Amino acid sequence: MQRDIGSFPFSPTVRVKLKNAGFSTVEDLTGLKPSELSKEVGISKEAALEVLQLVKGELDPVHSHQSSMPTTSKSTTSSQRLVPSQQSKTGSTLTALDMLRQEKSHQPIVTFCQDLDEMLGGGVQLGKITELCGAPGVGKTQICMQLCVDVQIPQCFGGVGGEAVYIDTEGSFIAHRVADMAKAAVQHCTCISASSQSTEEQEALSTFTVNHILSGIHVFRCHNYTELIALVNLLPDFVTEKNKVHLIVIDSIAFHFRHDFDDMSLRTRLLNGLAQNLIRIATHQNLAVVLTNQMTTKVGGHNGHSHLVPALGESWGHASTIRLILFWRNSQRYATLYKSPSKQEMTVPYDITLSGVRTVTQISSESNISTSDHASEDGDTNPRKRLRVEDESR
Repeated sequence: MQRDIGSFPFSPTVRVKLKNAGFSTVEDLTGLKPSELSKEVGISKEAALEVLQLVKGELDPVHSHQSSMPTTSKSTTSSQRLVPSQQSKTGSTLTALDMLRQEKSHQPIVTFCQDLDEMLGGGVQLGKITELCGAPGVGKTQICMQLCVDVQIPQCFGGVGGEAVYIDTEGSFIAHRVADMAKAAVQHCTCISASSQSTEEQEALSTFTVNHILSGIHVFRCHNYTELIALVNLLPDFVTEKNKVHLIVIDSIAFHFRHDFDDMSLRTRLLNGLAQNLIRIATHQNLAVVLTNQMTTKVGGHNGHSHLVPALGESWGHASTIRLILFWRNSQRYATLYKSPSKQEMTVPYDITLSGVRTVTQISSESNISTSDHASEDGDTNPRKRLRVEDESR
C-alpha cells in the first residue's frame, strides 16, 4: 500500500501545496530533484530538499523491493546473492562477537604520524565519523589530503588499498600539494620493498605511482549547502559504483552552514539529516568519514572568560564518533582526542612537512603539554588559538 503524503510531518502550508500540485503519494515524488519539486509546488529549494529527505526512507524500500523481484532465473540468482549483504547492513543477524571480529579485521588508515596513529588506535577507523576541529592554518586540510593518499597504500604494505572522495566546500584542495604527499608515500613504500625483497610488494609498486594516487581521489566542489546536501544524498550510489572508495572527506562541514541562515531551526534540521546520512554511509558501506570543522568563540564560560569551541553548536557534537581538537602551542601543532568511545583523552604533537603529516622528532621542554594542562587553560592564554610566528612551518 502506498503511503499518503499527508501522513508525513510536513508543515500545513507545504502539505496543502503538495496536494494542490497533484502529489498524493510517496511514489509521486520518485525521481524528482529539489529544484524540480520547488518549481512545480511553489516552495523554496530548502523546503523541497527537506520534503525529499523525509520521504527518502519510504522510497528506498520500494525501489529495493522492485529491483529484487524474481522476473527471470538470472535475476533470482542475483537477488539471492544480495541477501547476506542486506542482512549485515541492517545488523539484525550480527552478535556483539561478530561486530568485535569485524572491527578487528578492519585496517585503519594511517596518518604517517606515529603518535597520532597510536592515539587513534592505529589510525582513522573505518565505519566511523572522525571530526577534525581547529583554527585556520593548524593543518586540518593537510591531514585530510594526507589521508586521501594513505588510504591508497596497498594492503601488502599494511594499507587499505582503496580510493577517496574529497568534498571541497572552501576551495582549499591543492592538487600540487597532494602530488608532493603522493611522491613521498611512493618513496616510503619503495624503501620498505627494497629492504624486504618481497615479490608481492614489487608487483604492488608497479601500479602504486603518483598518477595512480591522484586518479584515485575523486574531488567534488560544493558552492552552497544545497549542493552539499544533494551530493551527500547521491554518495551511496557513487560509492556502490566506485566500490574501492574507503574514505570520504568533507572539508569543511561548517563553511556553508555558518552564513546566510535566518532560520536556525531549519539549519538544525538540515544538519541532523546530513549527520544521519553520513552515519548511514559510514556503517553500511564500511568506510571512514572525515569532517573538518571550524572554531568559534564562546563568551562567558564557567570562569567568565571567552574560549574557542567547535562551530555548529553542541548538538552537532553528537554527529561524530571521534573528535580531535587541533591547536598551536609555542609554534608547535598539537592534537587532543576530545571524544572517543574506546580511547582515553590525550594530547600528542604532530608536524606538517613538505612530505606531509609526520611525527615530531624533537620538542623543546617549554613546548611540552599534557592533557591536564590543556584542560586547565583559561581564556587569557588559550592554547587553541593560533600563535602567529614568522618562521612557522606551513
